[in-house]
Amino acid sequence: MPRHARLDAAGSLHHVIVRGIERTPVFADDRDKRKFAERCLLLFPETSIACYAWSILSNHVHLLLRTGPVPLSTVMARLLTGFAAGFNRRHHRSGHLFQNRYKSIICQEDTYFKELVRYIHLNPLRAGLVQDAEALCRFPWSGHAALLGKKKCPWQDTAYVLASFGGKASYLEFVQAGTVERRPDLIGGGLLRSLGGWSEVKKQGGFAKGDDRILGDTSFVTRILSEAEERLERRYATRQAGIDLAFLEKRVTDLLIMNPADLYLPGRQKKLVEARSLFCFWAVRELGVTMTALALRFSLSGVAIGYAVARGQKMARENGYVMVEG
Repeated sequence: MPRHARLDAAGSLHHVIVRGIERTPVFADDRDKRKFAERCLLLFPETSIACYAWSILSNHVHLLLRTGPVPLSTVMARLLTGFAAGFNRRHHRSGHLFQNRYKSIICQEDTYFKELVRYIHLNPLRAGLVQDAEALCRFPWSGHAALLGKKKCPWQDTAYVLASFGGKASYLEFVQAGTVERRPDLIGGGLLRSLGGWSEVKKQGGFAKGDDRILGDTSFVTRILSEAEERLERRYATRQAGIDLAFLEKRVTDLLIMNPADLYLPGRQKKLVEARSLFCFWAVRELGVTMTALALRFSLSGVAIGYAVARGQKMARENGYVMVEG
């Protein structure tokens, strides 16, 4: 069966799960885990991603993120590709490290935010990496210790989480209660697998409409799908109006006063980098072009295209650039 397109929109809450290829370990030691956290520290503030909960295990990672203006796919490509390249160099290996598609489930915040924070932060305990709830408070590779003030994690929005719970004491009480209970609808990263799949859930009256990319009630699922359809229709209308990559080439080079042919020259001259970045941002955000296609077009790596998209988004915002003049 064909895979569903990812769902994303600025401000959406996502439960992201990243696994090693064939579930093999992706962190050989604490240094690898620290390198992954350092990339989060670099990327999340730069792309306006808010991280509320996280846990790093041996062969997978859980993240609870709110997206900013940069698409989640762009952020994750930069995070995972950059980490994998460093991992392979350090451990003298080659090939893929992560499964081709990370899992991303868009979540209904008012219903599931607290549950997901708890679910993610209890993963090290359930995986047997710590012996008990007390040891979990000292575990360095999840956001639980940061919320309790036992470690610093500048890329985690601890203030928002604690405000949602009403303080550290309430948060800790809620997490400790989760050591003796388990929400079946959060197992598997938000899928209701333990109940027999979406068809069985719908029979039980839990959801009238289901989609395995979304965790929420009927109205939430319907709204998210509707908004996604609207974005696709807008992209289709844009293309029908003749706005394609050739249009973008002319628009970008006219704005920056340069020859269209120069857009594809090698090098890192300031104007060339700016033009390429603005082109990539509009191509990804407005036309839905994949970063893989852009990497081939410019003979660059996927990581480089990810950086270009982020720069282009910042340029457009700071300079008031629009793809089509009104």
